[in-house]
Amino acid sequence: MFESLTLDEPASTVDRVADELRRAVFEGELESGTALREHGLADSLGVGRSTVREALTILVAEGLATRAPNKGVAVATPEAASVRDVCAARWVLEGAGVRNWLRASAEARRAVHESLDAYISAVHSEKASYRELNERHLAFHLSLVALTGSPRLVAMQEHLVLELKLALAQVDRIRRNAHDQAEDHAALVRLLDADRIHDAERFLQKHLSDAAHDICKALRLEK
Repeated sequence: MFESLTLDEPASTVDRVADELRRAVFEGELESGTALREHGLADSLGVGRSTVREALTILVAEGLATRAPNKGVAVATPEAASVRDVCAARWVLEGAGVRNWLRASAEARRAVHESLDAYISAVHSEKASYRELNERHLAFHLSLVALTGSPRLVAMQEHLVLELKLALAQVDRIRRNAHDQAEDHAALVRLLDADRIHDAERFLQKHLSDAAHDICKALRLEK
């Protein structure tokens, strides 16, 4: 299941183990509720148990795993309230970016177009993996927050994206239609290019609300 770790990489061994565990979660290889046992992971990854323990602590802090007394660490299970809360928080951040479109730098606006192009290119590529599609999709939304010009807001969005990836990874290879998603994003950018900021705000708010509903429905988090 796990990809081999290269010991001469610049990042620390703990960081590399944490990244490999994230990859397995985001690719859907480790499902919600899966126990993350130090001994088994250490053998699979060829590292010490203390290294795995530190990496798991990172994942717990990120919300990708949970630690329970007498049960150890397991992949976190998305909850409907959390999914909706993440999307609501994203609306606050991304909406701020959309409202700042006319005052944003030319570089920030260009980045929105470039991230959209990269996402659409991935959608139409037969070689793009689910993980790449998901990364490109969320990178576009991150570019909207970057329109604010605030590194702190961008950092907040990056943390929220980690929580959302957990939910998306549990969906059956994301049953939402990627082409429809790409068109939604293109439509939003067209509104921004036309300086229709209010319409773009409403469009984005509905888009994020629909996303929360679709994820909860796909995961059967709500009846």
